[in-house]
Amino acid sequence: MNKLFPGAAEALEGVLRDGLLIASGGFGLCGIPDRLLDAVRDSGVKDLTFVSNNAGIDGEGIGKLLRTRQVKKMISSYVGENKEFERQYLSGELEVEFCPQGTLAERMRAGGAGIPGFYTKTGVGTLVAEGKEVKRFRDEDYILEEGIFADLALVKAWKADTTGNVVFRKTARNFNVPAATCGKICIVEVEEVVPAGSLDPDSIHLPGIYVQRMIVGAPYDKKIEFRTTREREAV
Repeated sequence: MNKLFPGAAEALEGVLRDGLLIASGGFGLCGIPDRLLDAVRDSGVKDLTFVSNNAGIDGEGIGKLLRTRQVKKMISSYVGENKEFERQYLSGELEVEFCPQGTLAERMRAGGAGIPGFYTKTGVGTLVAEGKEVKRFRDEDYILEEGIFADLALVKAWKADTTGNVVFRKTARNFNVPAATCGKICIVEVEEVVPAGSLDPDSIHLPGIYVQRMIVGAPYDKKIEFRTTREREAV
């Protein structure tokens, strides 16, 4: 089965529709699936729910789709540094479900493992617990959190082989693995595709069984890297 597509639009063909629940990898601007998010924006689909640690920043990441009003709801843990997100939320245009960071990662991991829910102490006695089942274990309260089962997962990785085995580079691993596993369809954009068998099996972070489609998105701009040097002193 050929999993490699010529571009993001082709990889998303037949997958996108209004109202999707999309799990998107990344943390801030690190490890975000830029090319795939651009193609989602360009497709014009709307009323989307995104599960992601954050919504990027203004004009980057999911922030691009907020600007075009294609996002109906965000399930996130951190939403700072995004003025458009703030504006839409405060004006009632955008629905937001706040979720503690570790809980969000576990909800995606649980969905990928087929686990419908789990109990956690995180959020007990706070706004996070409102409307959720509370159960007592060993004289302590825990709240029930539901696993996330996304329609589509969009992921950014470093390398993949032709069968879809994926390697992430350093901190770009972040939320990408749990996001990938919880999607019914997972599309990965990578910087490089290598022949099957050339990756060290012990170094593979996401097995190809989770990956249905891939694209090569390189080259990328390193938007979080800024070269700062001191001024040269006069001789």
